Amino acid sequence: MKRRDFLKKTSAIVPALGLFPADLSLIMCETSGNIEKRMLGKTRQMLSVIGFGGIVVMNVSDEEAAASVKHACESGINYFDVAPSYGNAEVMLGPALEPYRKNVFLSCKTGKRDRDGARAELEQSLSHMRTSYFDLYQLHAVTSLEDVDTIFAPGGAIETLIEARDQGKVKYLGFSAHSVVAALALMKRFDFDTIMFPFNAASWHAGNFGPQVLETARQKNMGIIALKAMAKGCWPQEADRTRYPKAWYEPLSKQDEALLGLRFTLSHPITTAIPPGESELFKMALKLKDQIKPLTPPEIETLKSLANGWNPLFRFEG
Repeated sequence: MKRRDFLKKTSAIVPALGLFPADLSLIMCETSGNIEKRMLGKTRQMLSVIGFGGIVVMNVSDEEAAASVKHACESGINYFDVAPSYGNAEVMLGPALEPYRKNVFLSCKTGKRDRDGARAELEQSLSHMRTSYFDLYQLHAVTSLEDVDTIFAPGGAIETLIEARDQGKVKYLGFSAHSVVAALALMKRFDFDTIMFPFNAASWHAGNFGPQVLETARQKNMGIIALKAMAKGCWPQEADRTRYPKAWYEPLSKQDEALLGLRFTLSHPITTAIPPGESELFKMALKLKDQIKPLTPPEIETLKSLANGWNPLFRFEG
């Protein structure tokens, strides 16, 4: 299907600005283990509002990986996410997470679009992560309608995901996307349990990117996982990127701005937000976890003004 034809069919979707700030009681919040937990859509799993992205342990020592995972678990983090494309993150995270495996919700992804490729990645990831199953397995970074068509064609990756669920190797199925068009198409084609998508203030306000996807996911009672909550926008050309080599975008590195970013994202009906893969920024998010609460109307206006001055990572011209 061509992009313009798909957009015509989805043009009736109303932006979800009315969801902000959300009545978060609708997703059954609770506080336990030192951090707020929210229900992950129809899975009814309760997950920490801050998640652990596997890139945090990419290219670190065994000792550093073990310390990061221990600190996260002791802080109440129970959502861990990794993917084969994150360098050696699986190899580092597997042993570090093994002592805590039964107490956490573990998510992994495949970037392959065909059945055989996805099956090979799944088996490799299970081996690296030293586990017999994933709580959630996702199609990774779907970006185009062509990707969607390949995934659902005969011999496509969706066949592996369904088979793995039937075999007990995964419990729930989801996807991650950085495209409004691809995300809407995936939700139309299959009853996924979860969606992982960039929801941040700059892309939302300055790029009109996110409201359409959030509304559809909420209507389907999907578990919603946020990427890029602490993203400010594209790196300025003159910026020094050496401090955050794992961040391909400019993060909200000042504590007050990072808190606003997290609060913006989690003021929506979103279960968990994954901070950037830099250890320093993940630790900052953990320090801020007790201050995460819905934005007030004046704060909403202040952040909207700030966000409109940032250069958003994503835009939607629908």
